[in-house]
Amino acid sequence: MSAELISILVLVVVFVIATTRSINMGALAFAAAFGVGELVADLDADGIFAGFPGDLFVVLVGVTYLFAIARANGTTDWLVHAAIRLVRGRIVLIPWVMFAITGALTAIGAVSPAAVAIVAPIALSFAARYGISPLLMGALVVHGAQAGGFSPISIYGSIVNGVVERENLPGNELVLFFASLVVNLIIAAIVFVLFGGLKLKGRDLDSEVDGRTKGNGAGELAADAANLTPARTATLTALAALVVAVLVFDLDAGLSAITLAVILSAFWPDASRKAVGEVAWPTVLLICGVLTYVGVLEEMGTIEYAGNAVGDIGVPLLAAVLLCYIAAIISAFASSVGIMGALIPLAVPFLAQGEIGAVGMIAALAVSATVVDVSPFSTNGALVLAAAPDVDRERFFRQLMVYGGIVVAAVPAAVWLVMVVPGFG
Repeated sequence: MSAELISILVLVVVFVIATTRSINMGALAFAAAFGVGELVADLDADGIFAGFPGDLFVVLVGVTYLFAIARANGTTDWLVHAAIRLVRGRIVLIPWVMFAITGALTAIGAVSPAAVAIVAPIALSFAARYGISPLLMGALVVHGAQAGGFSPISIYGSIVNGVVERENLPGNELVLFFASLVVNLIIAAIVFVLFGGLKLKGRDLDSEVDGRTKGNGAGELAADAANLTPARTATLTALAALVVAVLVFDLDAGLSAITLAVILSAFWPDASRKAVGEVAWPTVLLICGVLTYVGVLEEMGTIEYAGNAVGDIGVPLLAAVLLCYIAAIISAFASSVGIMGALIPLAVPFLAQGEIGAVGMIAALAVSATVVDVSPFSTNGALVLAAAPDVDRERFFRQLMVYGGIVVAAVPAAVWLVMVVPGFG
């Protein structure tokens, strides 16, 4: 068996073990990089660590550190309540408020599961109280997170754009962002119509408040969340400054975020004390481990070997749609970020042939690997399932599973047809 084939089989084993044993895929990938690098590729430690993504490490730590501070001082709660006030309590708009909030959070740097973890309990509680379908509300929360998930300063966007840049592929940050935004917006609109969203018209919160919100301190909690304190004002300013720094002045997102987080911590140390511990360290480990192993694959020629194998299918468009389905199916049971970090480099030689537009193909892969996170086996889907109060959990699980299966079956073909077949990029 060739060294290249061994390294691919090890990657498959990493995905299988991570999925079935709940072990961090990044830790497994580091172990695989060590084993394959030393025993198969004859690389020393320097050769193995050459693939460590130092720039992405700083981005992941920086933006999640800043976001953890925003969560600790109540800025994210303020954003939720401000958005609800903006729609004046109209129930029909609340699912879209939750969609927009999770999208905004991921767009400014929150890890997708973190955004879902914050918004889903609020959203599903609203759903239970006001008779909104939990599948409708949960789907809009997850699709909202993915809609904003590929902004130039987001975690997903930074990962994909970083891989594209390192592989010297043609890329377009805005095409990637808007591709995911439009696809998830369309899917959310379809879900909204099919699962009773239109029936919510004419209902408002003021006329449907029940006794459960009276006398239990809920008003005080809402008032606290609505209070724009100096710390929250400064955090909102920091988030705006991050956007300006990256988009206007082209500064590094990770270094800018860490700097802003340190400034906030210096002025409000109590609220920020636990923020470092709330950095998305599992995601950092996951990304750094997978991309380090991908670096070993590149060093030993596996990337070129796999890309040539895909290209040898002889029908580039067929190979492209197969890659999209591979991304979707694996991601429904494993990590979306891990899939993106592995599949895009594997597709490099295939894209280098020039028969498939790289910009469209990368966008299709990214969307295929993330839109399926509504699956209850994924982190986001599991968070929605766990956050739903007063539901038949087994029934809700089956609903999410069926819905996730429909997304897996339909979306990769749709994005392939729209983004890849025309040959964008």
